[in-house]
Amino acid sequence: MRLRYTQRAKDDIELAFAWYEKQRRGLGFDYLDCIELAIKSVIKNSKIYQKIYSKFRRCVIRRFPFSIFYTIEKDEIIVHSVFDNRQDPEKRP
Repeated sequence: MRLRYTQRAKDDIELAFAWYEKQRRGLGFDYLDCIELAIKSVIKNSKIYQKIYSKFRRCVIRRFPFSIFYTIEKDEIIVHSVFDNRQDPEKRP
């Protein structure tokens, strides 16, 4: 199954990476490693994650307070957002 990130998801990851790197050098890369592990799990087991709203599913990332929101479209997984769970829940997709 193919994987595609929306521009919003790419921006989410980039902003969080920069913020974590400001906190401690190397922490941003730890964040990216956790994102990568979660994405591998989504690819391998895309349908086991709960639907949160309509067709949006959520995978909670370990160690960092983020969730990956994605949809399954035919032969493609689309990552719509890598959401900071500390934000206002009304901003979720």
